[in-house]
Amino acid sequence: MNNYGQLLLLPLLSCLFFLFPESPLHAQENSLDRVSIAERSDGKGHVLRFHMTQSVDSFDVYQPSVDLVQMTLYSSSIDTTNITLPEQSDVFDEISFYDIPNGIGVDLYITKNKYFSSKAYPDGHSDDLLLGLTKTNKIDLEYVTRDMEPLIWSRLTMNAESLLVEDTEISSAELPKDSNYSKFKDKLKFDVVVIDPGHGGHDPGSIGYRNVKEKDIVLDIAKKVGDYIKEYLPDVKVVYTRDDDTFVGLQERGSIANKAEGDLFVSLHCNSFSSRQPHGTEVYFLGLEKSETALEVMKRENRLVRADNDTEQKELTQEELLIYELANSGYIASSERIAGMLEHQLDDRAQRRSRGVKQARFVVLYHASMPAVLVESGFISNPSEARYLTSDYGQSIIASAIFRSIRNYKKKYEKSQHFNTK
Repeated sequence: MNNYGQLLLLPLLSCLFFLFPESPLHAQENSLDRVSIAERSDGKGHVLRFHMTQSVDSFDVYQPSVDLVQMTLYSSSIDTTNITLPEQSDVFDEISFYDIPNGIGVDLYITKNKYFSSKAYPDGHSDDLLLGLTKTNKIDLEYVTRDMEPLIWSRLTMNAESLLVEDTEISSAELPKDSNYSKFKDKLKFDVVVIDPGHGGHDPGSIGYRNVKEKDIVLDIAKKVGDYIKEYLPDVKVVYTRDDDTFVGLQERGSIANKAEGDLFVSLHCNSFSSRQPHGTEVYFLGLEKSETALEVMKRENRLVRADNDTEQKELTQEELLIYELANSGYIASSERIAGMLEHQLDDRAQRRSRGVKQARFVVLYHASMPAVLVESGFISNPSEARYLTSDYGQSIIASAIFRSIRNYKKKYEKSQHFNTK
């Protein structure tokens, strides 16, 4: 078409836009503006209304357990940026939204001791989507949901095995040499990793949503990290500070690492908060905390639950920290480097929200005479993250990200020491 023909066509297109603003030539983005809830008129349940600016292309409902209803809403694009949710409800605790290919995923966490069967259907008088919750009994619901697994939304674009693939390029930048270099010059090869699952035994650590325990989650993740190392780095020995549900003191954990002559100490934990909203991972190395949140995490992880259920708060003074920093500047520099690698893997590769790399006076790191980091793998006080971290899939993703960091650190370390890292 010549330029003259294009000029004649422009007024016609303008008329089409004016006459048919909702035509494909002028398609608008679909938005989910609000979720509201109302009791059914027959008293047999409730209805959630998803207020849409356009009807969705398709939808599905999946109920994998008595306390979770999951939905998929498919449309070319659904915007939930400015969504308004009910301030409180005695029907559900939390609604979470996830971007998935060609739509969104929804997790609806049902309030404890409430039991509903679920069904979705379009509203006959608008573009809204309705989710009906019909009262039922626990026994029937447990039977229906038996042996069902929840949908993990990130699984649609990622799997744990893909995270184990080698990086295409490892930077040739050398790691800083330790000030104690001469002490272990006869043991330069990176061949011992110490994995420290926090808490254990009578010390459960944080108690999360639906009473999940930090000590159980981190032990499972630790064993998965160890299994990955044994399979993909067979020349590296894995040492656990505990490999079952037993209590190990903070100083004793460092002693175990030192006796094993570890090259890296990784302490695994889960975060928690009074609110259910916070989520994401944090990676720490030894230093003076620079924020109130880091201080609170430090206090919690330095607190021990004794056998008589009393708590004991371990303290690490700024003077002790200064002495350590002066004597072990190389360890701290290496710890910061591996912490950055961990943060990158958890954020970029595992697609977990990163809350950054931070410093704090952790007693467990202080007693490990080697590069040492502490990983807060997520908030088990958050319903979504609690379910993710208790799932085999979620634990595998976290473990594979930690493994990749260890593998990349090993390669950089040995390259700086002029080892052959083929």
